[in-house]
Amino acid sequence: MTPEDDLAAAEYALGTLAPGERAALAARRLGEPDLDAAIRAWEERLAPLAEAAPPIEPPGDHLAAIEARIRAALPPATAPSPDAAVVALRRSMTRWKAGAIAASVLAALLAVGLVAREMTRQASPREYVAILQKDAASPAIEVTVDLDKRELRVRPVAAQAPPGKAYELWIIDAKLGAPRSLGVIGAEGRSTSISAYEPAVVEGATYAVTVEPPSGSPDGRPSGPPVFVGKLIPVGP
Repeated sequence: MTPEDDLAAAEYALGTLAPGERAALAARRLGEPDLDAAIRAWEERLAPLAEAAPPIEPPGDHLAAIEARIRAALPPATAPSPDAAVVALRRSMTRWKAGAIAASVLAALLAVGLVAREMTRQASPREYVAILQKDAASPAIEVTVDLDKRELRVRPVAAQAPPGKAYELWIIDAKLGAPRSLGVIGAEGRSTSISAYEPAVVEGATYAVTVEPPSGSPDGRPSGPPVFVGKLIPVGP
């Protein structure tokens, strides 16, 4: 399914396609299960909109008053007959109904656009993973990030800290200045909040691990060069 096909499915469900386009799409859906499923999905989404829309009612019957005003405004010789006034009124009512229907269709199209934009927004990746390693060695540390929960989890994969030492995780980005500690990595891993960092920084940062004392860096700065590094990549759609 392409975005154009999905939009055509929405217009098919809405009933705004030209007769030729609608017939062509109806023929396609018979042999394309994905297109048929998209049309059915749009019909389900738009059904509450149709049920919630108030019925369009024309104004009350003021025909007699309108005829009287027409006759009073024109010279007696040119005053229209009641039948002519009725015809003119019916034409006005037809134009009013057409305008009301067009406004309803426009509102429905705007609703389709908002739904499509929201679906696209929800499809954007919000979960990331980074495998920290040295050169081309086997994976050492795994970092996962959930931007919706603003949470980072880190766990050892194949790395073991030297005796009497501990691994400490750092986030590195030019916007942050010096590397910022994300805590000591225990043998079972740990979770930490990243709510203090902007999502764009979290997504684009480099994550590094250094060897530190068991309680972590004593001065809040890496004690030596990183032993493992990596960057986040999106997970999911």
